[in-house]
Amino acid sequence: MNQKSMSDDQLRAQLQQLEEEFAAHKAAGLNLDLTRGKPSIAQLDLSSALDGVLDGDFVASDGSDTRGYGGLDGLPEAKHMGAQLMGLAPEQVIIGGNSSLTLMYLYLMHCVNFGPGAGGGPWRDSATPIRFLCPVPGYDRHFTICEEFGLQMINIAMTDDGPDMEQVEALVAKDPGIKGIWCVPKYSNPSGEIYSAETVRRIAALAKTAGPGFQVIWDNAYAVHDLDETHAVTDIMPIAETLGTADSIVFFASTSKITFAGAGLAFAGGSAATLDSFRHRLSMLTIGPDKVNQLRHVRFLKDVNGIRELMDGHRQILQPKFAAVQQHLHDGLGNLDLARWTDPAGGYFVSVDTQPGLAKAVVELAAEAGVKLTPAGAAFPYGNDPKDCNIRLAPSYPPLEDVNRAMQVFVTCVKLATLRQQLT
Repeated sequence: MNQKSMSDDQLRAQLQQLEEEFAAHKAAGLNLDLTRGKPSIAQLDLSSALDGVLDGDFVASDGSDTRGYGGLDGLPEAKHMGAQLMGLAPEQVIIGGNSSLTLMYLYLMHCVNFGPGAGGGPWRDSATPIRFLCPVPGYDRHFTICEEFGLQMINIAMTDDGPDMEQVEALVAKDPGIKGIWCVPKYSNPSGEIYSAETVRRIAALAKTAGPGFQVIWDNAYAVHDLDETHAVTDIMPIAETLGTADSIVFFASTSKITFAGAGLAFAGGSAATLDSFRHRLSMLTIGPDKVNQLRHVRFLKDVNGIRELMDGHRQILQPKFAAVQQHLHDGLGNLDLARWTDPAGGYFVSVDTQPGLAKAVVELAAEAGVKLTPAGAAFPYGNDPKDCNIRLAPSYPPLEDVNRAMQVFVTCVKLATLRQQLT
């Protein structure tokens, strides 16, 4: 029965029932966690063959010994694999460490202190505040980087095709202080959108109207992380090269959710001007990355086809967990008009919107019942969700049994928070 059609007496009776359900969840002494999109142990086990794959052979295809210094760009064969992953040419790729987040942080620090390769000078010398466009809900660590460097963030609404490009283009056209936009083009974190070809084209064209040094941060974190069939995103670099805006597109990706989350490869990509400028900064930071790890990844994965074969194993582990989330949401909330949620075709998250003003209450109730959720507002700049409605669910790490139990609690908490608000 829809709560909107219920009498006050019926609502109070239902509230009593929900309070009893909630008390039972609390009494169970649960300790469950749906906070972050981490690969499970079973997923990490898929890449166990990385350990020992070199078998004492440390020589790369160019004849270099990977145990030595040097090779700032990365091994040629690893650059080739990264290029396949990001839709670039090998010469448009560099490899650094295991974390694309680290590379993004370093790149933004480079822009702030020295200016991007596309020109425009150091952002710190700007007479007016530097602003960044942030599609929301979005990736909290992107926003943390902006806060770290004092970049003012502007919320951009998401559509089914990606960022609201009418809003983006209007802002860029009138405000030269806007120097960039965050983009997760495939399975956006956390809501799962796949950018349409038209959206990709319009993003590639932004630098034609933006001020000098405008940067599109193209974080293709989920390039091969499909949950059902394979979905493709239009490659942005060929479009940008045709438009003359290639210097404005900066690519990032990693194998963090492909092989070992803490010991993978991180890739950065872009035009010659972009990489030359960034490479110079990196040369001050390191004599060279971990080439042994690059070599073992190439020997293990071989190429993008090997990556896709490995990701089929990930899919088999993840699909039942995401299906369980959808089943609980559908069965528990589907006919009640209490929440809306995404049903992503890939990636690591499900985004739930409660009724306005309830996300924090739901998260707090879940914590009381022993289920940790990502803090309400985390998917918005400054941790401020204007409607206090968005909650990010991350079911990848816990066992399926724990996902099912956590979702039972979550559904109860959404119902309880909504009914408490309604009867206040």
